[in-house]
Amino acid sequence: MPITVLGFAGSPRRHGNSETLLDWVLEAMASEPGVSVEKVVLVEADIRPCRGCNTCERTGNCVQKDGMIPLYDRILEADCVVLAAPIYCMGLAAQAKALVDRAQVYRSRKYVLGWPVIPEERKGKRLGLYLGTAGQPWDHVFEAALPSVKCFFHVSGVRDRDMRYLLVNSVDESGAVRRHPSARADAVALGREAIATLRERIGS
Repeated sequence: MPITVLGFAGSPRRHGNSETLLDWVLEAMASEPGVSVEKVVLVEADIRPCRGCNTCERTGNCVQKDGMIPLYDRILEADCVVLAAPIYCMGLAAQAKALVDRAQVYRSRKYVLGWPVIPEERKGKRLGLYLGTAGQPWDHVFEAALPSVKCFFHVSGVRDRDMRYLLVNSVDESGAVRRHPSARADAVALGREAIATLRERIGS
């Protein structure tokens, strides 16, 4: 069975800095034998905001019938989930935040209904990667976004120790990440390290 990777491009604009980081990571992963990679562009995926209706606390499923429905299973089936999103107003861009909020379904299954989110034998074997970009140079520019990212991974069965981050600031205008001195090399290294870790855990 191949190692499966599901990547999310979480920017409202195509082929910007965060999606470029994602492409570098996914290309490095896909170049490894026995790895299957898929990319989902959230701005094209018809994922509506959470309604806060709490229906998922009774049924374990979302009441909305949109592009998120087929993603629920694919997120859990992936050995590695990669979320790439820029920082907008000190938090995740709206498209990425909608994905995180709709993961409320997993939280309802796990903590309210007491259902297993992933099979016992897969616990501790999956990885979650967050690739963040920001225009501001501040060291603290990612601090508000990281708890949302961690929540998304936690409820979908990825532990803190199994999360990886690549955070690149001072890349404001489109294409700036391509001129960053280490971003591409860091992205490639992260992709390869993630696959090496998954091979140790699950084989290929």
